[in-house]
Amino acid sequence: MSEETLETLKRYRVRVENVLGRLLPPAQSTPTDLHEAMRYATLGGGKRLRACLVYATGEALRAPLEALDHAAAAVELIHAYSLIHDDLPCMDDDDIRRGRPSCHKAFGEATALLAGDALQTQAFTVLATAPGLAAATRIAMVEALAQASGSLGMAGGQALDLKAGPVATVETLIERHGRKTGALIQGAVRLGALAAASEVPAGLDHYGQALGLAFQIADDLLDVEGVALVVGKTVGADAAAGKATFASALGIPEARRRARALYDDALASLQFLGDNGGLLASIARYAIERDH
Repeated sequence: MSEETLETLKRYRVRVENVLGRLLPPAQSTPTDLHEAMRYATLGGGKRLRACLVYATGEALRAPLEALDHAAAAVELIHAYSLIHDDLPCMDDDDIRRGRPSCHKAFGEATALLAGDALQTQAFTVLATAPGLAAATRIAMVEALAQASGSLGMAGGQALDLKAGPVATVETLIERHGRKTGALIQGAVRLGALAAASEVPAGLDHYGQALGLAFQIADDLLDVEGVALVVGKTVGADAAAGKATFASALGIPEARRRARALYDDALASLQFLGDNGGLLASIARYAIERDH
């Protein structure tokens, strides 16, 4: 990435971190354990890819950043809730998240479960009260985030993942991860577009879909090749759990080729934006070349 792009993404991350800090309940307010857990799981770490996508999409469509803040925060709240629940012993049973103890290791399983529940509802409160947007736009954004998060999106993908075995077709993996990972990434693009233009251009919708799958393939490759201190979570977890991944189903060279093809597809879908799509293109490149 260029220095200008890196600086822009850093600016987005700092911005959404500040917005989240304002919108989350203060740690000192009752119930303090719950609010501390919510802030612990949400603040102070992570790539903020989804928030960056909201901002980059909205700015590509000439929206001011102020109009995008609540959407960026809402998608990060949903992502934080999903990570809390994903790490629980009844799910993937991971002890490390973002380079530190996962929420249930730090606060206990019961508090972590409630923190995830509360973050999910907070996300929709944030969208419903987004300032400066028409009521119809806020409703469309709530619907888009609910669809990305629910049984036909992220939650449904997690349900499919829980039943995953050591062998799977590529088509099965696309369905599973298109929901579990891809739906919220595509949803972030949709939120940015809705906040900017009250509609989602077909090219941006396709970009979000391709990016979501490319991101998951890169994640699968990191699970095989990554280093825990860099990745920020346990590596080799999928193999240990006996789950098929894009890396195991395709082999590492073909998985890399598939990620690159999806990247090319994502870039092609941005052509209608001209130069305004440059940052989104850089984010897509980061998604397949990252080391964490």
